Amino acid sequence: MTARMKFPDGFVWGAATSAYQIEGAWDEDGKGESVWDFYCRTLKIAANKETGDVAIDHYHRYKSDIAMMKELGIKSYRFSISWPRIFPAGTGELNQKGIKFYNNLVDELIAAGIEPVICLYHWDYPLALMRREGWRSRESVKWFADYAIVCFQAFGDRVKTWLTMNEPWVDIFAAQFMIGKPTIEGMSAAVKASHHYMLAHAKAIAAFREIVKAGKIGVAFALSPVYPAADSEADQAAVKRWDGFVNRWFLDPMLKGHYPEDMLTFYRDRFQAPEIHAGDMELIKKHPLDFIGVNYYSRKVVKSSKAEPVLESELVEDRDQTWATNGEVFPQGLYDILLRLDQDYNHPEIFITENGTSFGDEQLKDGGLEDNWRIDFLKKHLEACDRAIQQGVNLQRYYVWSVFDNFEWVFGYSRRFGIIYVDFKTQERTWKQSARWYQSVIRNNGF
Repeated sequence: MTARMKFPDGFVWGAATSAYQIEGAWDEDGKGESVWDFYCRTLKIAANKETGDVAIDHYHRYKSDIAMMKELGIKSYRFSISWPRIFPAGTGELNQKGIKFYNNLVDELIAAGIEPVICLYHWDYPLALMRREGWRSRESVKWFADYAIVCFQAFGDRVKTWLTMNEPWVDIFAAQFMIGKPTIEGMSAAVKASHHYMLAHAKAIAAFREIVKAGKIGVAFALSPVYPAADSEADQAAVKRWDGFVNRWFLDPMLKGHYPEDMLTFYRDRFQAPEIHAGDMELIKKHPLDFIGVNYYSRKVVKSSKAEPVLESELVEDRDQTWATNGEVFPQGLYDILLRLDQDYNHPEIFITENGTSFGDEQLKDGGLEDNWRIDFLKKHLEACDRAIQQGVNLQRYYVWSVFDNFEWVFGYSRRFGIIYVDFKTQERTWKQSARWYQSVIRNNGF
């Protein structure tokens, strides 16, 4: 078959997961408790009081899972390390059984011809450190840097592509301090924590440069282009605030070495500015990213609203559009954000580190699953990627989210993002139609 849409030679096709969402084995082999173990087991915040205790049992089934990835044909696999599996208390005593598990995983991937890509932190923060104020404490910079150094030393001889963190904005602003309706108090805590997050990231990159030779390191950002609900001056101002809040607050320091001035002023006037010490910004500026990871799912549309005390604006939804469980289906937004990154950040190397969809729970029929709507979603977003490449954007990789159905955070097991179906009771894996389609895309370097 000749592909109608061909991607550049050397384009890397991959798939992504995260530790808490797939591993299970929540307390095995010396692993410590993460905040998500606490959220789900104690606070029971997930749908139906579900937990990631077992998830898809990848901890015990990684060899057969990698065999499926090999059959799928993916060239690169992005996964995360569970911080409390390495340091049960977040710092201090090292858990060698945790190191062994990830060593085995890396070796199995390499043997299968799949490049391992490690994300150091995908939200499963050690509970012991959260009880010591977590990212709000400036000590968190050292905690994370020490953890990163151990990982670079253990796996950096074989793993050459890394991510320090996944979706900083979601983790710091949306998840930790703004659960439910945003508050002034939550925003103030988040702004303070975000600076420590940035410093921890910079310290990790400094260690990476010393330890991992000929490697690349980046961040997987949750990026959304922001559009006005109406062509008014007030809504345009709301767009700038939301863009600064969601996109620029983390992008600018990590790529330009400084916070966006408009957001510093905005936060200082309404909440608090980050506590920046002498030398902080020099450290951040000294260690820029090698590439930008883009996690893209949808856009944001905003309108001005003085009734909202936090950003003086609110999100707007147009339910006449096609919606998935994770937002409006809007492929144009991916094209727009890619061009914007290229223009604003000096033609950086870019990876799509997550892109995928769910339309709710899915059920097998006659031993299979036809998910043409997922294929249509992926196809339209890959077309947006191709258009961006044709415009000169330096897009090098694409990672579908996700290779397997898994535990979807507060939604538990009710939302399936995988291209491979998982029966959560039996742990049986079944290829969806989208997996066969993606296999063909990889084989043909296009479709």
